Amino acid sequence: MSKISACIISFNEEARIEACLKSLLPVADEIVVVDSLSTDRTREIAAKYTDLIFEQPFLGHVEQKNLAVNKASHDWVLSLDCDERLDATLTQSILEVKDRLDDATAWKMARKTFYIYRWLNHCWRPDFKIRLFNRKLACWGGVNPHDHVEVAQGRVATLQGDILHYSFNSISDHLRTLDSFTEIGADEIIKRGKPVSVLTPFTHGFWTMFRTLVIKRGFQDGFAGVVVSVLSGVHAFVKYSKVIMKRRVTERHLEPRDKA
Repeated sequence: MSKISACIISFNEEARIEACLKSLLPVADEIVVVDSLSTDRTREIAAKYTDLIFEQPFLGHVEQKNLAVNKASHDWVLSLDCDERLDATLTQSILEVKDRLDDATAWKMARKTFYIYRWLNHCWRPDFKIRLFNRKLACWGGVNPHDHVEVAQGRVATLQGDILHYSFNSISDHLRTLDSFTEIGADEIIKRGKPVSVLTPFTHGFWTMFRTLVIKRGFQDGFAGVVVSVLSGVHAFVKYSKVIMKRRVTERHLEPRDKA
């Protein structure tokens, strides 16, 4: 039977990390936590479940998660965020395939999100994620802050059950994350030299909102679904607007001082 290393990254997650770690106990043979110098009780709580706790200033979502994977003892890695946990069905599914994990290179699973006061069944659903993978054949990739597992070769199989994602406690909480993630996303776009026109914030923002609200039927998630759809569009609009603004500031700073 293959052994599984559960890998977690954390920063000031004292309110959520324990439930995450508890959900991993039935399936994980070891738990690795890479903490970004938390100032609360995160490391103290994690120490109740593992002694494999490493401190590392935040390198970026992709880089931090790959660091955690590199700290693991086993080739099979199960990765969760601190605001996620395995439901009972997913736990059982993992246990059932644990003696045949090598049938695939990676295993994907659905994620179900709780937003402020209700579960979202359409906006961000089923939101399949690869979270169980062989680290010799897969790793974390993507563009910060939107990381995902990239599989070099082999088959990706599907597990039954859900990752339960407890996302935001309030709209204010959502807006704070939106500001942080759009800042990271804008910097990544600039670093990669991706072209962005003045129309890009509008086209991407509208399309993201329309897709979430109408195509994915976010309106069926009630008022919460409408809020999520609108803020998803705002996220895209703000990210690309920040790219334009940052580039214009840079261009102005590069101009000779005697030019108006």
